[in-house]
Amino acid sequence: MPTGRIEKFEDLIAWQKARELTKNIHRVTKIGEFARDFGLREQIRRASVSIMSNIAEGFERGGRSGFHQFLVIAKGSCAELRSQLYVALDAEYIDIGTFQSLDGLAKETCRLIGGLRAAVYKQKMKTK
Repeated sequence: MPTGRIEKFEDLIAWQKARELTKNIHRVTKIGEFARDFGLREQIRRASVSIMSNIAEGFERGGRSGFHQFLVIAKGSCAELRSQLYVALDAEYIDIGTFQSLDGLAKETCRLIGGLRAAVYKQKMKTK
């Protein structure tokens, strides 16, 4: 039975969404012209991986301060990824439907990270 307690980073909804986003970014960037633009392809992939990696690393560090800082970095990587999606759209590597789908998932991921960051910050302030 679930206890409601988060025991591992894989339990975090924000990490789960970041994983889904990364999977979709990899799927889209391995086809067509996008696959041949090595620079943008690798940059957007790195940004997506950075989101989920920073959530995981921050969680595993154990302290609220460190976790909070890693969530700040993850949120920044989310913004970077969203900006790169505009580049991909403008370069016509993805169509508007794909852009809207990925951007929507990225926004949802950013919101979840933001909410988690606020909760961690609140806990951090309580213990001071």
